[in-house]
Parts: sequence; C-alpha cells; structure tokens
Amino acid sequence: MSSNNNKMGLMGLTTIVTVNMMGSGIILLPSSLAATGGIALLAWVVTAIGALAIAYAFAKCGMYCTDDGGMSAYAEKAHGKSSFFIASYTYYVCLVISAVAIAVSCVGYLEYFIPWLKETPIHTFVGVISILIITMFANVKGAKITGQISTITVWGIIIPVLGLSIIGWFWFDAQVFEEAWNPHDISVGSAIYSGMALTLWAFLGIESAGANSGTVENPKRNVPLACMLATVFSAATYIASTTVIQGIIPNEVLAKSDSPFGLVFAQMFSPLVGEVITAMAIMACLGSLLGWQFTNAQVSKVAADMRLFPKIFGDVNKYDAPFKGMMIMLAFELILAIMTISPTLLKQFNVLVNLAVFINMVPYVLALTALGIIMKNADVNQKEYNNGIIIGSVAVLYSIYGAYSTGEEAVFYGAIITLLGYFFYGFIASRETVNNKVSS
Repeated sequence: MSSNNNKMGLMGLTTIVTVNMMGSGIILLPSSLAATGGIALLAWVVTAIGALAIAYAFAKCGMYCTDDGGMSAYAEKAHGKSSFFIASYTYYVCLVISAVAIAVSCVGYLEYFIPWLKETPIHTFVGVISILIITMFANVKGAKITGQISTITVWGIIIPVLGLSIIGWFWFDAQVFEEAWNPHDISVGSAIYSGMALTLWAFLGIESAGANSGTVENPKRNVPLACMLATVFSAATYIASTTVIQGIIPNEVLAKSDSPFGLVFAQMFSPLVGEVITAMAIMACLGSLLGWQFTNAQVSKVAADMRLFPKIFGDVNKYDAPFKGMMIMLAFELILAIMTISPTLLKQFNVLVNLAVFINMVPYVLALTALGIIMKNADVNQKEYNNGIIIGSVAVLYSIYGAYSTGEEAVFYGAIITLLGYFFYGFIASRETVNNKVSS
C-alpha cells in the first residue's frame, strides 16, 4: 500500500481522470468523425447521456466500495473472485491497446515537426515505440509524481479544446457546417452507430478514479467526485469543440488531417499559432499516456496482491511503483504496436479504438451490474437504491450497445481475448485449490 504522504488528493485524481479522457480521445477524434460527416456529432448526445449514467453508477460504486481494485473490486461483490480476475485482465488489455492508440495520436501531431515520421509505416512505428518507452519510464517514481506531471500536461488539451469551444464561434461558418453535415447521405441511426465507438472512446477513463482508489486520499469522497466532475467537464467541451471545428474546416480536409486542432488554430490565427497548439497537443498526449500507464500498473499490482496476476506484477521499487510490471506492460505495448502497423495513422488509430472500446465494456458490465448488491450491503435508503438501479441499468444497456457499435471485427477479436482470460483463470483457480489443501 502507498504511504499517506505519497497519495493523491481530489485535484490530482480529477486531473488524471480528465487527462485520461481528454488527453487521448479528443486529439484525433474530429478527423475520425469527419469520415462520416457532421451528422456523426449526434453520437455525442447519446454518448454524453450514457457516459453520465456510467459516471453516476461508478460514483455510487466508489462511494460504498472502497476496496482496492476499482471496477474489479466492484465486480467481485456480485460475480465472485473469477470476475475480479476477468475485469482486471480485460481492463489491463484495454489499457495496453489504449496506450498504443494514444501514442499513435501523439505521432500524428509530431509529424508536423518531424516529417520523417510519416515517410513510411516503419518510421511511424519507431515514433510510437519511442513515445511508449519514454512515458513508461517517467512513471517509475510513483503516484505523487504522476499526479503532478498530469496537472501540468492537462493544460495542453484544456487550453486549445476549451479555447476553441469559446472563441471558435467567431470563425464558425454555417455554410461550411451545413455542407459537412451529411456528405454521404446516411440515416440518423447509421450516423449515431458509426460515431458511437469513437465518442465512447473519448470517455474511457471515467473508471480510472476507482482503479486508482488505493493511491487516493479519502477515496469514499474523492473517487465519486472525481468521476462526476471530470465527466461533466469533458462532455461539455467535447460537444462544443467538435461542433465548432466542423464549421471552420471543410469536411474533406478535416477527414485527412493527422492534427485537426493544430489545423483549425492555424486557419483561425496563423501557422505559428497552429504550431503552438500542435506542440501543446503533443504534451497532452504524453500526459494522457502517462496517466493510462500508471493506472494499468495499479490494476495489475492489485490483482497480483490478490494472487490473481503473477507475483512479479506486485513487486514495487523504493517509490512504491510496480516497476517490473511496468516493463512487462511495455513489452506487450511494443508487440501490439508491431501487430497494428498501418499505412495511415487514422486507420491504425480507428482499429485500436474499436478493439479497446469493446474489451473495456466487459469490465464495465461486470462492475456496473454489481451496483445493486453494493448499495444493499451499504444499507442505503430505498429512494437512493431505486435511483441507482434505474441509472445503473441505463449505464449497463448503453455499455452493451457501445460494445455492439464497435463492429464485427472488434467484437470477434475482443470475444476471443475475453475467452482467453477464462482459460488463464482456470490455472489460477486450480493453483488456489492446491494451496488451500496444503495450508489446511
């Protein structure tokens, strides 16, 4: 367990949750959504409602279940010890995939300054693995340092995205927005479906407050507060900024951009301002990646402490950081980066996003369906229980639809990865049975 003087407070935790969402999801999202057109913005409305329901449910879980492990601990309350492992395992895999996707986003912005990175897919790969290695080693000094770094880097995305949401309307052209609205003449339902996985990706990170609960001061108060504050802030800025950018940059140009925020600020002001914003976006990507890797290290450490992951994941250095587990995670990230090399950054990004979203819905559903028993164990009043069940049900159904929206390929490979988790757990369960017989 972390010592008290090395734990994060509400501000540090809210920052990590915010940067986990905003520092990764929004960076390339305007370009990805532009492939469908402005009508894909309708997916934000559905996603914002679903994300708030998820945030509320996780806030309640975090309020009444402060066991280390976040979603995994919640899942165990309803589904037993095997669900703790499956939730930890799938979340771990999701964050490995997410880390690579964020590194891809970062390289997209870096290409502006280092054109060599986009000359060949191999050059892009070198950039991706370099970023993964740098951020992983930046995490070795523990929770407090990670929180401090995130407090700085989050401004790299808050300033341009929030700034665009406020002042971008002065450059907003209704005709540009209208022309971009539905260039492929698709139905509203199809547009929402096409944008659902991408917009849901932007909100992944809601749960990271709970996952880091073991390193937070007063988790009963700070975990739920961090969930709600980060989600409300992120939802408002996402919807406003992506709407504005669709009314400034022509859709066909936006759809091909690897650095949409740098592009829009360059058009609004000057190429120099665009370069500054691009540099800030790179900083935000690095901070987001730092936060994701820190969170994943904590997930695997808690699972190792419960003898559900190999013991090596729980070994910590003098800063209370699970360094060996981080190196194993880095190896997985590098392997995944090799497997997903693509001719274009946006294609690689979208493949990773869909797979990450599907896999992350597994621990979401396991954890959210435990809300009822968590509230019963806490002996909450009937009104609070009823509200929690209603909103929690919305969160679960939305999560299932989010998994469906990732598409056939992501569902297929995600299901295989999940089933492999049960295969691994069979060995863990048999090992525990043998140990229990020996001890008795």
